Amino acid sequence: MSKSPITSPLSESDKKSVGAVLQATLVDLIDLSLVAKQAHWNVVGKNFRSVHLQLDELVTTARTYTDEVAERAAALGISPNGKAKTVASASGVPEFPDNWLKEDQVVAAVVSALAKLIERLRARIDETDKSDLVTQDLLIEITKQLEQAHWMWQAQQA
Repeated sequence: MSKSPITSPLSESDKKSVGAVLQATLVDLIDLSLVAKQAHWNVVGKNFRSVHLQLDELVTTARTYTDEVAERAAALGISPNGKAKTVASASGVPEFPDNWLKEDQVVAAVVSALAKLIERLRARIDETDKSDLVTQDLLIEITKQLEQAHWMWQAQQA
């Protein structure tokens, strides 16, 4: 079915631009949850336990907002696409290293990933300023949570 069975309160042009923002956010958040799980399984070192648990918190945050973003898109009549192929080709989350990593390497990689994602989200907040304030509010909420996580991860590097 190509035509949406869900009507949208947005104009077609706003729906298209907001749809692109929501889709980009969706794939970034899915990838963040996968990267955090990869790190969770492969972290080693003296602070293993605290980093291991903090990674699970990040996964929970990413998964929670993944669902909210997808459902926001659906509510606007935009079909969300979270397939692996789509995430792999469209995510802006930096590549995460393979194999076992010391906790300081994991922390650095997570700080980098969060910084990039926050940068992308802040640009999307600006993009939705005129087209959809409800979506903008969701992006602001996500950014707030990821900025808090970014601070906590950076604090481990201090």
